Amino acid sequence: MKVVRDAAALAAAVGEWRAAGQRVAVVPTMGYLHEGHLALVARARELAPRVVATIFVNPTQFAPHEDLGRYPRDEAGDIAKLEAAGCDLLFAPPVEVVYPPSFATRIAMEGPALGLEGTHRPQMFGGVALVCTRLFGLTRADVGVFGEKDWQQVMVIRRVVADLALPIEIVTVPTVRAADGLALSSRNAYLDAGARAKAVALHAALVFAAERLRAGETAGEACAAAEKRLLEAGFDRVDYVAVRREGDFFELDRLEGAARVLGAAWLGSVRLIDNSTT
Repeated sequence: MKVVRDAAALAAAVGEWRAAGQRVAVVPTMGYLHEGHLALVARARELAPRVVATIFVNPTQFAPHEDLGRYPRDEAGDIAKLEAAGCDLLFAPPVEVVYPPSFATRIAMEGPALGLEGTHRPQMFGGVALVCTRLFGLTRADVGVFGEKDWQQVMVIRRVVADLALPIEIVTVPTVRAADGLALSSRNAYLDAGARAKAVALHAALVFAAERLRAGETAGEACAAAEKRLLEAGFDRVDYVAVRREGDFFELDRLEGAARVLGAAWLGSVRLIDNSTT
């Protein structure tokens, strides 16, 4: 596996593949890789003969009070995992390669970026849209592979690709979970043993809400019941439990076809997100 850190080396490698008529898949990550990320690489290998993974902790999606500086990092471990997974190239650029000193572009998101994460982390989706657009351009990938745990983020990226007519297909992979149901996440490293034991209640509460929706309850009733369960399970506070239509992220009052129940809640200083299909 090649490891490159500058745009020219990346362009040279991708250019050789494209000259040979090979499709390219990209798996954007912020590193500290786990089995969920490796499932994305495996799916990318099914979709294209060449796979690029990126590791870049994107500063434009973090607010000043958030965990940019302490976000977990383990590049050596990540390289070993990607090599074992059959990744062809790792693009691990410094900030000045992704955002050169003259960089002057920002993206203001509406549509699926509004509400939920967009309310609690208002800087996030503009930064996500910006970095993904930049990485798509630098890698010249035919397909981008993303995990479904961050479902609102997936909807935002799909919206950006459609709105800007970017020549890339977005493919998703179902959330990879621990045996007890906790969604794998780099931020799980922040959980101590006690918090880790409580964390499983998040997905269980979202599944519970989905069951109540299927039984005919309103979104308000089902989500309120799920929030109550989370607090009873030891979560310190709940940012939201909400229902959104799967295809367009439209807010639902009652179940109408495929939908997602999404939630975000805090265990001490650790914020966890997850979702469940209906």
